[in-house]
Amino acid sequence: MRKFAKSVAAIAAISALALTGCGREEAAPATEGGESAAAGFETGSAIGVALPQKTSENWVLAEQLFNDGLTEAGYEPDVQFANGGVAEQQNQISSMITNGVKVLVVGAIDGAQLGTQLAQAKEAGITVVAYDRLLLNTDAVDYYVAYDNFKVGELQGQALLDGMKAAKPEGPYNVELFAGSPDDANAKVFFDGAMSILQPEIDNGNLVVVSGQETFEQAVTQGWKAENAQKRMDTLLSGSYGTEELDGVLSPNDTLARAILTSVEGAGKTLPVVTGQDSEVESVKSIMEGKQYSTINKDTRALVEHAIEMVNGLQAGEELEINDPDSYENGVKTVSAYLLEPQIVTKDNAAEAYADDPTLSALTK
Repeated sequence: MRKFAKSVAAIAAISALALTGCGREEAAPATEGGESAAAGFETGSAIGVALPQKTSENWVLAEQLFNDGLTEAGYEPDVQFANGGVAEQQNQISSMITNGVKVLVVGAIDGAQLGTQLAQAKEAGITVVAYDRLLLNTDAVDYYVAYDNFKVGELQGQALLDGMKAAKPEGPYNVELFAGSPDDANAKVFFDGAMSILQPEIDNGNLVVVSGQETFEQAVTQGWKAENAQKRMDTLLSGSYGTEELDGVLSPNDTLARAILTSVEGAGKTLPVVTGQDSEVESVKSIMEGKQYSTINKDTRALVEHAIEMVNGLQAGEELEINDPDSYENGVKTVSAYLLEPQIVTKDNAAEAYADDPTLSALTK
């Protein structure tokens, strides 16, 4: 079995919701190993959800889904965004602890910067669930719920190859590589997954990174900001593609994909094959128009639903379902994980992929 953060270096660089169980005793203190004892807690308890900055549509949707789903399940949700940065998220988590939340669901801005606050949560007997992004260098995280992010990268890498081959059957192909923000633990996982597919093709000469910028550190996009991706793409095009054609770009998400395409259009170049992730509305439109090549379907509804199912299980004092107990080493401990399956989406399968999504399915007709 592969290991995602199998070392700190690998990462340095989750239907209707039914409340299970009735009234329960107070949650037991956290165990020495970092996982809270499953003793359950009372109905109607407060549940804290700390989300990062609103950098993509899926985070905005998650806020609504957590508020609605936790309320429907009988809890008092405290859902907050930290648009002001890491310090704001630290303060929000401290406030949630003081206010007596029983479970803390954390989508971190920077998973390595919350150790003090998570230690406080552990001391208070609060169960901590890392949501979408792994929490690093702490034993005070009990569970991780996410999509299989290494597979996301693998799907992106394969889509890049498939798209370029469809456009031009014979290589070699000129490509450039983009990665997410280095303070997001997922960014390196996405990149490593993609490079597990692309690196052999680079090594055999079928792919040529014309700029020479092949490492994660060279490819990162601070803050997942579109303007940073567009600026870098502008620089790559002016510095390396005077007469060369660009065949493909590995983009880790849809926001950056659109910025990359804007840059290429501005330079008057033929649009390359560009990957993405998150199934954002504007990118699905772009895919159906034949501009962006692919995205990844990671249904936020399913991820939030499973996170709330975990809260329900904890409230009932049940043992939680785990389907990946070994892969997520956070630098201090191996965090028990439940992973959902991502899906690659191109124009060819978009209608099928989004058949159950009323917003996105309307765009594929």
